[in-house]
Amino acid sequence: MPVAKSAKKTKPAAKAKPPVRLKAVATKARKETSKAKPAPAVKTGSSQATLLGFKPYHEKKGEAYMNDKQALHFRSILQAWKKQLMEEVDRTVHHMQDEAANYPDPNDRATQEEEITMELRTRDRERKLIKKIDEALVKLELSDYGYCEECGVEIGIRRLEARPTATQCIDCKTLDEIREKQMA
Repeated sequence: MPVAKSAKKTKPAAKAKPPVRLKAVATKARKETSKAKPAPAVKTGSSQATLLGFKPYHEKKGEAYMNDKQALHFRSILQAWKKQLMEEVDRTVHHMQDEAANYPDPNDRATQEEEITMELRTRDRERKLIKKIDEALVKLELSDYGYCEECGVEIGIRRLEARPTATQCIDCKTLDEIREKQMA
């Protein structure tokens, strides 16, 4: 008796999915984030929190750049920033004296040494920042603060509030960064 061939039913070929496009993914992510609740708005004026709790300086129309009032504003910002960094240095010294333990386990010792190394690296960066703050304070005394070292143009109040130790205007700094990228 001949063996009957079983008729296998084949499934129709599944349609291939088109490749995911980055634009579609970005659009989907944008839609999802637009559904999220917006961040609370930052109020301007007296309740605005800024660097070290200082309020932004509001220039008056026709006011001279880096007048006594502005110089006092930046001097107080720089001095408060330096004081905060110096307090961090003191905390680090006390922390390292308190944590000076000799762990018998090599892993514990390695962890402690790594933590100390990281803390010392951070303090070294802060030491360099304190030096820049001192230089800015000297420039304030000499009435050179707020002017670009490269071109002599006013750096600007907002830029100085964002980075009180800035020594270049935004244009010169941008050009320096472009040159730096080209050299790398």
